[in-house]
Amino acid sequence: MASISYSCAECDSPLNLSSSNLYPQDFYFEAGNKGTLSFSAIDLTKFRLEQEDKIKPFFETLNYWGLQRKRTKLKCASCGKLLGYIYDDGPPATNGIGQFGMGPSQVVPRFPRYRFKIKALKQQQ
Repeated sequence: MASISYSCAECDSPLNLSSSNLYPQDFYFEAGNKGTLSFSAIDLTKFRLEQEDKIKPFFETLNYWGLQRKRTKLKCASCGKLLGYIYDDGPPATNGIGQFGMGPSQVVPRFPRYRFKIKALKQQQ
């Protein structure tokens, strides 16, 4: 099976994303949320990175939630269009009192995941 590569849907700039780096749908987190593709590795030289830090409740799955979301926006280096996000969920769960004294951390230890909007990508054969 030939590997599929992707480019920016806005300016057609190649992003060096390969289907060989795609997470399978049943991996340890919800890899294929509706309308997105998740990659295990990307070429960071093809993107502009912008930090985002929100403090409010957010939910990813029924059993995974948090109060502070840190993620990095991935924008096309050529045209600046928002393509997706880098999620880095940080260190493993601890036995401490947790954020705001609410008990142990519920953070699941994970590697960074690169999640892209399908609408923002164009497939190349």
